[in-house]
Amino acid sequence: MNEIIVATNNAGKATEYEELFLPLKIKIKTLKDFPELPEIEETGTTFEENALIKAHTVAKITNLPVVADDSGLMINALNGEPGVYSARYAGNHDDQANIDKVLVNLKNVAPVDRGASFHTALVAVKPNGDQLLAHGDVEGVILDEQRGTNGFGYDSIFYVDQFNKTMAELTAEQKNQISHRGNAMRNLMTNFETWWRE
Repeated sequence: MNEIIVATNNAGKATEYEELFLPLKIKIKTLKDFPELPEIEETGTTFEENALIKAHTVAKITNLPVVADDSGLMINALNGEPGVYSARYAGNHDDQANIDKVLVNLKNVAPVDRGASFHTALVAVKPNGDQLLAHGDVEGVILDEQRGTNGFGYDSIFYVDQFNKTMAELTAEQKNQISHRGNAMRNLMTNFETWWRE
């Protein structure tokens, strides 16, 4: 086994995984490599449920190991919204529309009350059903305007104190150091090699 499917069509996300799996010499495939796969309905009410639905569905059909995550932005002043609906907050997977909706909803919220976090639930699943779970977070603040052109999703409005920049102003290396997905991957990797070889 030297191949794993990352259950995403998102090129930005696939690149992040590619860099993280590089040291283990594991080749990445994505959902784009399997056009015959059906659209997977993410019907879970938590990030973990959605990740598990994706991973088990893809592993069952392809008979290959799969890593899937569900990630989202949780804004304190919006009671944790957009949460599991982050990718489709303003409709269907339109990053700019999602950002616009967040900025409108936070229009009258003071900078001091704009705390937020990104959360990732990450699961690796083998065709036999063996699974490995991990979580990761990063804390930040939502700005009132976009900054930076790297990244995707809400990165351009998510400000990180440590670098004095938004996620979209960070290099890929800096982002992996602190990102929710990077943290979840590192947590996953503590047991991954053992799990992979079992």
